Amino acid sequence: MNRSFLALVSAVGSLLLTACGGPGSGDDCDEPGSFICQEAVLALECRSGKWRQLPCRGPLGCRESDEAVRCDTSGNGPGDACAASAEGRGLCRQDGKAILECREGILVETASCTSCVVEDTEVSCQP
Repeated sequence: MNRSFLALVSAVGSLLLTACGGPGSGDDCDEPGSFICQEAVLALECRSGKWRQLPCRGPLGCRESDEAVRCDTSGNGPGDACAASAEGRGLCRQDGKAILECREGILVETASCTSCVVEDTEVSCQP
């Protein structure tokens, strides 16, 4: 056999083994409301018995500590998935010209404005 073919097979095998290390989107889970970081900009949430992808497009991405998983959603946009714990909550669109609200697990643009502001947990939109 050709050496380059063997090297390719070895490299592909290594990648496959690395990818099999943890759960993926759609895999079964048994701790509703739990989270893990799948990638630097992607979290998984256990929701309805399955792992579901949540983008973490903000500059801090997805990070794990002993206490919790943090997913920076400040860069997320309309149509992105959002966590069950964020249902009914809003955030400013990245350009500051609209409010996005988590509805049924998806971020939806609910208001447009000239300036969106977040104070504590309150999101407001200036017309």
